[in-house]
Amino acid sequence: LPSPEGPVPSVSITEIRQYLRAQGIPFHDGYSCLHTPSLFTDDRENQPPSPATNVPYTLFIDKTTGSFLCTATLAEGTWQDFQANVELRHRGVPPASSDEPEEDMRRAREDARCIWDRALPLWDLLDEDETNKTKAMFGISLVTDATLKRFGVRYLRTTKSLVFPWFSPRDATLKGLKLLRVEKKGDATAYVEETLPRFDSYRNLFGLPLISRRDTELVLTGWELDALALHQATGVASLALPRGATCLPPALLPYLEQFKRITLWLGEDLRSWEAAKLFARKLSLKRCSLVRPSDLQPRPLEALNQGLNLTKILRAALPASHKSIVSFRQLREEVFGELVNTEQVAGVKWARFPELNKLLKGHRRGELTVFTGPTGSGKTTFISEYALDLCMQGVCTLWGSFEINNVRLAKIMLTQFAAQRLEDQLELYDEWADRFEDLPLYFMTFHGQQNIKTVIDTMQHAVYMYDITHVVVDNLQFMMGHEHLSVDR
Repeated sequence: LPSPEGPVPSVSITEIRQYLRAQGIPFHDGYSCLHTPSLFTDDRENQPPSPATNVPYTLFIDKTTGSFLCTATLAEGTWQDFQANVELRHRGVPPASSDEPEEDMRRAREDARCIWDRALPLWDLLDEDETNKTKAMFGISLVTDATLKRFGVRYLRTTKSLVFPWFSPRDATLKGLKLLRVEKKGDATAYVEETLPRFDSYRNLFGLPLISRRDTELVLTGWELDALALHQATGVASLALPRGATCLPPALLPYLEQFKRITLWLGEDLRSWEAAKLFARKLSLKRCSLVRPSDLQPRPLEALNQGLNLTKILRAALPASHKSIVSFRQLREEVFGELVNTEQVAGVKWARFPELNKLLKGHRRGELTVFTGPTGSGKTTFISEYALDLCMQGVCTLWGSFEINNVRLAKIMLTQFAAQRLEDQLELYDEWADRFEDLPLYFMTFHGQQNIKTVIDTMQHAVYMYDITHVVVDNLQFMMGHEHLSVDR
């Protein structure tokens, strides 16, 4: 899939439909994708001429970007790639297979396989006492062995981590893992996650192999342990997103097309609620419902531990789409939520800038903040620190640096992130670079004066692809070109 490097050739849904009709390719309209027969499967003769024969179309074309994914062969690419494959097919050239994973991916898979072989099923630990202690540590004492077994969760003794597998949807081979461990900080408990391969290639919907073709209702959670708790308490099909409420990669949308109703229950804070509303737009509002976070509706694992009725909470989920006119009665719950969570409504607080929190209350979506100051006063240095602070708290950030190039900007940010001069300790570079790479941070590759439309298109593309919620433009006059400023400062 294209990264936000430079403008992506845009394609409209109308153009996609016209092209498919012109090429005689049958399709039907899904929620966020068009479904067509695959160009990549060998049994093309067996692919039905119409959806009526109930054999599913396995190629999905994203309505927003035109990118495609074949769920039968895992072939994927851009709209331009799709057109190229159609042309090749007309000439009788067999489609290219994309089976060969890159070297990094292959190594990651081998590492994952080694860890997976060393990890034990939780119920196979030496004695019951160790099993109970381990479960208590992760807060899953009420999750049964049968549920853990069903989802294939294991435990790695050496790092005291739970191991969640990622199986290929095509042939059930192990593609990767997520490791979860607990860190105690005083009284607080923090969960630390690690993925193999790196998170930008880790596209696992945890629980996907357990979904049958007949399932039409689904609950999407933001955490693997929530999916376990939900399935155990309600029996509904439940999946966990690979990066929780941070983002929903478009590459996963094809796997969610079969569901007529999706309930998003991502977490217990207002950021999860904001993310749920954002994801519902991608998934098509008319089939989505949202569980509003509150004391009586915490995250699923917490609800299970508190003995709450999870089925009842799911039934009370609010529809995501609302008509153009609402009464206060419909807003009543939301207003109450804002009053209860005044701290969270104020936005994501900066960890390093308490004074800034007093001024701006926190980073809130939909707000524009302008920083001004003379040349050389430290605007870029400060803003890179300010953005990094939010990024480290999971706010997906897109940088448009029109004044200084991305390499220099990344060097400044990496130094700020490591809080030390790495040029004096180059042996630490890889360790810090690995950690820095895991931040949800993206850079636009523009430089100097730019066409506004091109920049806006790139931003919109990035918002859809990476769920960007914070955009930094540095600085405005480079983006606009100097001639506009004399007319209207």
